[in-house]
Amino acid sequence: MGKVSVAEIKELMKSTGVGMMDCKKALEANDGDMDKAIEFLREKGLATQAKKSGRAAAEGIVTAVVNGNVGVLLEVNTETDFAANTDDIKNFVSAVANTIIEKNPTDVEALKAETISGGTSTVGEVLTELAGMKIRENIVIRRFVRMEGVLASYIHNGGSIGVMVKMDTELPADKAAVIGKDVAMQSAALNASYLVREDVPAEVIEKEKEIMLAQMSEDPKMASKPEKVKEGIVQGKIGKYYKENCLLEQAFVKDDKVSVKGYVDAAAKELGGTIVVTDVVRYERGEGVEKKEDKLADEVAKMIK
Repeated sequence: MGKVSVAEIKELMKSTGVGMMDCKKALEANDGDMDKAIEFLREKGLATQAKKSGRAAAEGIVTAVVNGNVGVLLEVNTETDFAANTDDIKNFVSAVANTIIEKNPTDVEALKAETISGGTSTVGEVLTELAGMKIRENIVIRRFVRMEGVLASYIHNGGSIGVMVKMDTELPADKAAVIGKDVAMQSAALNASYLVREDVPAEVIEKEKEIMLAQMSEDPKMASKPEKVKEGIVQGKIGKYYKENCLLEQAFVKDDKVSVKGYVDAAAKELGGTIVVTDVVRYERGEGVEKKEDKLADEVAKMIK
């Protein structure tokens, strides 16, 4: 094994994205030959994972698992929907969800350090092997939420949207879950920004009022009306804003004559109890992930380089 320079190590790190020590070992093992060192890292699965880690992973699976009084909503992203539909990814996502239920990690990094459910390797080790050696795509455990209590969930379209609902109730969990699932389906369909009007920040409402008053000032029919009248109109519009943006105030999709809260209250009463929806979390696959779309000519140019 020959000695290698710091410049050579930096060059290999830049071209592969692999860590310093692994690059040093690869160069030493191949007498400083850059191409052979890259091939060496690829054979180890390191360069494959590193090369792909910068590529947008906006496909994947959102899953929800409820086990007794513990549940998890989880999003794992891949680069393509083809990869997301493989058994390897589906089994990995299921095992990760069970790990979260069993170990209660604080965040994604802590989760990666946990031994995966039903296995002996850590979640991070399984992820690296899966991305580098089997799927050969960037795979990202993006986010998760773990809840405890009376829970209900809904997954839409095979994992494109997932919702977890938490309820405070004296009713049996299985009966409450039926009502909770309807709430989850409502959230999946209409994507309310808030659960109740008390959750809407005061500055959001003030901004809405400003916009409404500005719109009226531009309308010749409204501009001349007294300020008190304008304020009354604004208050009416704010009420409509709450009904559109607060989940429990929305018109229930299965019966638009009642609100979601009205449906929950009536359905719980029919079962001989009460239900208060205390939390709703909604994940939409790939939301907020920038999808980079390269033109074919640009991709070919990259390959040639």
